[in-house]
Amino acid sequence: MKRLSVPVCLGTLIVAVTMTGCTAVATGEPPQPPKTGARTPGRELTDAEQVRVERAEEILVKKCMEREGFTYWVGRVPSVPERQSYSYVLDDVGWAEKYGYGTRLQQEAEEARLNDRNIAYENALPKAERIRYSKALDGRPSSDVLSAELPGGGTIETPRSGCRADAKGRLYGDFPAWFRVEKTATNLTSLYVPDLVKDKRFLGAVETWSRCMRKEGHDYADPSELRQELPALTKGMSPAKAHTTEVELAVVEATCATETSLGNRLRTLENEYRDKKLKRYRDDIAVHQRMGLAALARAEHITSAS
Repeated sequence: MKRLSVPVCLGTLIVAVTMTGCTAVATGEPPQPPKTGARTPGRELTDAEQVRVERAEEILVKKCMEREGFTYWVGRVPSVPERQSYSYVLDDVGWAEKYGYGTRLQQEAEEARLNDRNIAYENALPKAERIRYSKALDGRPSSDVLSAELPGGGTIETPRSGCRADAKGRLYGDFPAWFRVEKTATNLTSLYVPDLVKDKRFLGAVETWSRCMRKEGHDYADPSELRQELPALTKGMSPAKAHTTEVELAVVEATCATETSLGNRLRTLENEYRDKKLKRYRDDIAVHQRMGLAALARAEHITSAS
């Protein structure tokens, strides 16, 4: 599915990459570090590949926690459709017909989170064992951490040890290196989005989409305005009626985005602005892609063996 994401916290456009990923090794041999200096072609992982990588990571976490003497269930990872539900504008009519804006998918994900067996298991442990469980899973976040500088400013930290870190190390071959390039490659939008959203071509494409929507009886200046009003539009409706209303609006949005080529225009602009604004990060992006593909190969082995 083609989509364009917009982080609500920023209120600015982000054209989402539809591919992300990682993978893991299921052998007893130590993982080989990726050849980050090699100039092999790279790409981002697809959503389906990302699902496989995250599932492999959960399998590795389970094995690690069991070695520490704890029960651990392979956690649920977001499905491909879920990953396609956060977007600035929908331009996939088929997806919109099936999922609307993805509200039901989000509700299902929240229900699964609230019923997570691992959380229930941890909470049922005696205090001393809960502490040991937490350290086994997440290491010592107060004292033993990795840190990475974000392209837009600031730093982010993560535990260096624990089963989650161990799983990522086995998947990517070098967890500290992966953490650094992953936080760089996935936090670049603030460097080009402010200029992109002021581009006359972007503004013109959104206005054309808005005119199409008005012709269909829906007066919205841009897709974000429609999303903001959706809860009020469906308030008081039965779940079935709310879903029907959501689907109807999503289909109109996607149809207009397709007919006016809004989605294609935004993807073209994103590629242009990324090429222009992100030159200093090209090496990190390339390493991120190569490490992701190396992890995918390992994940395929892990998931097929489990």
